Amino acid sequence: MAARPDRLTLAAFVAMVLLAGANAVGVRLTVAEMPPLWGATIRFALAGGLLAVVMIATRRPIPRGDRLVGSALFGVLGFGLAYSLIYVALQDAPAGTAQLMLSVTPLLTLFLARLHGVEQIRKLAIVGAVIAAAGIAIVVGDQVTLDVPVLALLMLLGTAACAAESNVIVKRFPPGDPVAANAVGMLLGATLLGTLSVVLGEPHVLPERPETWVAIGYLVVFGSVAVFILALYVLSRWTASATSYSFLLFPLITIVLGALILAEPVQPTFLIGGALVLAGVYVGAVYRPRRRLVDPLEAVPDTS
Repeated sequence: MAARPDRLTLAAFVAMVLLAGANAVGVRLTVAEMPPLWGATIRFALAGGLLAVVMIATRRPIPRGDRLVGSALFGVLGFGLAYSLIYVALQDAPAGTAQLMLSVTPLLTLFLARLHGVEQIRKLAIVGAVIAAAGIAIVVGDQVTLDVPVLALLMLLGTAACAAESNVIVKRFPPGDPVAANAVGMLLGATLLGTLSVVLGEPHVLPERPETWVAIGYLVVFGSVAVFILALYVLSRWTASATSYSFLLFPLITIVLGALILAEPVQPTFLIGGALVLAGVYVGAVYRPRRRLVDPLEAVPDTS
């Protein structure tokens, strides 16, 4: 697996970051009117159905064997569990906070990749985890003062863990064609989300506000279909830990959009904690110290 992406992979990575950075804002708009799990069900049922139509129209093969296992696990973890947590959490947590908490995904990916034997863990990952943990503690304290429930913040960390595990699972069980894999994964995730919605007794109503429909349309076409096809494409051409660096960039876009569209407050302590989180992820998952070049003469032992 290439350590450095080619231009096409890098372009896909940048497009994924730009599109996904607006997702938390879109979700905040939908949960303002709709029950969270029902809103997530509609999103992934429509997105999965759209991808299934594309899969059939282009005669793409349905995943089988290990590819079906990878698609199914990706659907359960990456869509069903992860989005059941984040949709509920975003009822109370600001969009910027959500993406900042999710920025620890690269660090979690490193540790989980080592646990699964996919990648080796580095000492800097541990240092970065400590720095990021300090930042998260500051962010949690800041958000609690703004009456954001601790449970919502814990759900966001749970979302990050699910996202990290789904990244590693994709490396263990490559799902193959991204359209077919996402069609299976999203429809399976929508089924799980819909089941949870029924169990919890959510009212199954359609939205009435125009902005809610606009948000759903964005989340289906751009925030789901486009983003997850790009994600699997990048994962197929880059490492799991490197792909997860996108979570380090999402907050930069989300915080700006959250302030502009949702008028979400940005406190100085939040910025300090956020800077520590991002610094910790950079140190632990991104930074690579340069190796000192050894002079060939130094390598020759002195025999005089």
